[in-house]
Amino acid sequence: MELIQVNQEKCIRCGFCADVCPRSVINMGNQGPEVIGTEERCIACGHCVAVCPQDALDNVKTPLAQQLPIGKAPVLDADTACHFLRARRSIRRYKKDGVSREKILKLLDIARLAPTGSNAQGVAYHVIDNADILRKITAATVNWIDEQVQKGSPWALPYASSVDNYRKTGQDIILRDAPCLVVAITEKNFLPRGRDNSHFSLTYAELYAPAIALGTCWAGFFETCASAGYRPMLSLLNLPEDMIVTGGLMVGYPQYSYKRLVDRNPLQVTWQ
Repeated sequence: MELIQVNQEKCIRCGFCADVCPRSVINMGNQGPEVIGTEERCIACGHCVAVCPQDALDNVKTPLAQQLPIGKAPVLDADTACHFLRARRSIRRYKKDGVSREKILKLLDIARLAPTGSNAQGVAYHVIDNADILRKITAATVNWIDEQVQKGSPWALPYASSVDNYRKTGQDIILRDAPCLVVAITEKNFLPRGRDNSHFSLTYAELYAPAIALGTCWAGFFETCASAGYRPMLSLLNLPEDMIVTGGLMVGYPQYSYKRLVDRNPLQVTWQ
């Protein structure tokens, strides 16, 4: 089957499909849109189908039947958008309630829609909601940090007191007692793009989470430990050999609600 099919009765020869194609796969010929070059150049972004005002074009890689009409999509006004983005907080205190797998799937179904370079995508998710495994992940991460402290790693030295605090009190300084950990994974041969795509994806999850009453926080210590190939951690995760951890996100119901918008460092911009 050819890459694109054009309904000649609907097509008005506007050329929008050719104009938006990021790889110049489509050209406007005498009979309307046509594929030029090899079909393998198509990255399945779906722009050509999505932009057509007449529903006249179909693409086998991104079928018209699988695209949803946008209609009058709501657009946040500038003040609402600013308030929404500023109100996002990194949550480090969670309620003891677990999060249903249905809700986690809803969160990740949005995360997968994040932009990726050349529409490469390539991100999968390994979700852990078993409390015992989560505790073991925290313990393994702390042990790894402690090993780095003992080796004199400059980045780890400031966290020596945190390790000591965990040893004395058992306070979870890694996953903050979150009931769920979302782990982004990609194929090892997809680095570094896989890590970038994972971070885009988890950022989408962070922004969407408050809409379904969830809070999130980046699991940086866990991600660094796992991506460094720490064997005790990899044994806990039990991932396929060709996959690597490229991100981690704690997820749960926030224990507290914040009452004010927090400022950050002043904006720094240079122009040329």
